[in-house]
Amino acid sequence: MFDDVAERYDLTNDVLSLGQARLWRKEVAKAVDARPAQKVLDLAAGTATSSQPFARAGAYVVPCDFSLGMLQVGKARHPWMPFTAGDATKLPFKDDTFDAVTISFGLRNVHETDEALREMYRVTKPGGRVVICEFSHATWAPFRTVYEEYLMRALPPVARAVSSNPDAYVYLAESIRSWPDQPTLAARLQDAGWSKVAWRNLTGGVVALHRGFKA
Repeated sequence: MFDDVAERYDLTNDVLSLGQARLWRKEVAKAVDARPAQKVLDLAAGTATSSQPFARAGAYVVPCDFSLGMLQVGKARHPWMPFTAGDATKLPFKDDTFDAVTISFGLRNVHETDEALREMYRVTKPGGRVVICEFSHATWAPFRTVYEEYLMRALPPVARAVSSNPDAYVYLAESIRSWPDQPTLAARLQDAGWSKVAWRNLTGGVVALHRGFKA
């Protein structure tokens, strides 16, 4: 499915999020706080648009994704980056490798979420951090109603207009509605071993940033 949407993926995301996707990426970059010479693993990196802020900060960034189609499009755009094919539940990296691990809008697509959270913990250095940016639950009830109406009614026709695989975005809407809320995801991070877990809402809770540290 993601192979099929790779070519126009970034454009489609900008349109469907009404331009908010760029703001969310900026907030992820601030939360990760990549520094020169640090190693950052960007999971579900797709075409590596999300990886660029970390590279500009001087970090060594590994964009990793399960979709070969996404990786091929990304490699054509950023041939100097070390794109890596990988399953989030069985990461092809040694223990204690990365200073930071981040995943944006990809954890929701991993079948075994808790296993992925444990794998992220495994490959992070002691003292390192995880930053998860994911669709979540709007905190204000009237806004939540409007947002869910947009997801189920407006998103599919917009996707048909701009995406190479509109059916993928019907799945997107359904997966967002069934994703756990902010406190539930925080608890699952803690269960996977992460400490000092906290979250911050973006766009009224439509998106949430979760962060944790490896002791």
